[in-house]
Amino acid sequence: MSAYIDPAILALFIPTFFFVSVTPGMCMTLAMTLGMSIGVRRTLHMMWGELIGVGLVSVLSVVGVAAVMLHYPTLFHLFKYVGGAYLLWLGIQMWQSRGKMAMGEQGSDRPGSALTLAGQGFVTAIANPKGWAFMISLLPPFISTSRALAPQIIALVGLILIIEFSCLVLYASGGRTLRHFLAKSGNVRLMNRIAGSLMMGVGVWLAFG
Repeated sequence: MSAYIDPAILALFIPTFFFVSVTPGMCMTLAMTLGMSIGVRRTLHMMWGELIGVGLVSVLSVVGVAAVMLHYPTLFHLFKYVGGAYLLWLGIQMWQSRGKMAMGEQGSDRPGSALTLAGQGFVTAIANPKGWAFMISLLPPFISTSRALAPQIIALVGLILIIEFSCLVLYASGGRTLRHFLAKSGNVRLMNRIAGSLMMGVGVWLAFG
């Protein structure tokens, strides 16, 4: 990888992106919420959808397509509102201990489909304006004009996805730990309400953040 990127740049990029990625945000909150409600294994489906979205945002930010999207915000905002409304609806369902995301009173899960979970992750990543702004401002300084562009993009996006995935697993595992604690205490309804409130928060954040 050092053949494609200056090692000094690489040494700066990895801790910088890790710090930004591990900071609580929409995607990390969603991972924690799903880890709490359906477990880490099922949350992996959301993660691969989110990673596709992050990778797409990263590549488009480097090639400049993001700037065009930001000049035509109407469709982008509509996409945000629809995605936010969907997550808000899921949160309400979870808060009421209903729906496929809620944990049953006997501790059994009713998880959503893999594509549904992946879609949630993808929409959350794509419709996050702060993610676009961050990628637009972060990635270009790490691209060297003296080296081939494509290998640099592949290497940086690869690192981004590895770091992002690690942080998603970390947050989902934290949600799983809380899930086990509440389930053992018999507070399944409370766990659903906490997870539902977090999901509603992500939906509002996505739509109006």
